[in-house]
Amino acid sequence: MASRNILQLLVMFAIATSAFATLSSTRYYNKVCPKALPTIKAIVKEAVKNETRMAASLLRLHFHDCFVQGCDGSILLDSTATMVSEKEALPNKNSARGFEVIDKIKAKVDEVCGRPVVSCADILAVAARDSVVLLGGSSWDVRLGRKDSTIANATLALFNLPNASLELPSLLQKFEQQGLNAKDLVVLSGGHTLGVSQCRFFRPRIYNDTNINRSYAKKLQGSCPQTVGDGDTNLEDLDSTAKKFDVAYFKDILKNKALLHSDQVLVNNRSTASYVKSYSNDRKAFFNAFGKSMIKMGNIGVLTDDQGEVRSSCRIVNSK
Repeated sequence: MASRNILQLLVMFAIATSAFATLSSTRYYNKVCPKALPTIKAIVKEAVKNETRMAASLLRLHFHDCFVQGCDGSILLDSTATMVSEKEALPNKNSARGFEVIDKIKAKVDEVCGRPVVSCADILAVAARDSVVLLGGSSWDVRLGRKDSTIANATLALFNLPNASLELPSLLQKFEQQGLNAKDLVVLSGGHTLGVSQCRFFRPRIYNDTNINRSYAKKLQGSCPQTVGDGDTNLEDLDSTAKKFDVAYFKDILKNKALLHSDQVLVNNRSTASYVKSYSNDRKAFFNAFGKSMIKMGNIGVLTDDQGEVRSSCRIVNSK
């Protein structure tokens, strides 16, 4: 219990200190490297063309980065003799992906810029936005100027990142710890309109939950056996139009067809349920809210100026 309290204090301290770090405008790289953002966009476009699922993976990387120490690129760091990578934490292990795409972006951006001037944290934020736009979502202004962390925290990743079995009060608490509210929870969960999930994450829902459409559950049971360890990595779409950024996710929840337990519980109280119902019928409102919540999330715990570094490789810290 004591260690849990310490972690909570650390999270709250990170939120408090992030208020003093302010990101610059979208034009942060215009003078030092005007080709930076077009280069990111081009490589993301190529990656998503090759594999549509990659859009969801890049969006998830940004989310999982920001919820641990803030949006500082820490999720990209590999393990060392003295540090366990966040990639090894249970919410990320064998499910977080897209690292090779980020590596490719970083190498090309540094090439066109002539030196490492664009942080890995900023690359994650821009790649997430570009991924959403490519699959039909609206754009938003990504504020820039993040610096990269020199440390990762696998323990904090385990503690901070939401998981598929959480009930609504726990989800709200995890978002509140990051300075995000109930509306942000619903809106950012709407990112699950893209991509897939592994059987090991939705197995408890399809065999144990009562608030699930029975024919939907039966269909999913065909690809996700009840025995733990059997078919754990089998994939199913997170919503009925998983290759398109739209409002089908919210419509599915209202039909008790959310793939994850943590998505279905969004209708468990009046406040969050009202947002689900509203967005299910208003694509424009959801797109607008998503951009605003992404900007808000993108400012969590950011490092600026001399608080961090611009890594030469997103996987390792710079040599001193």
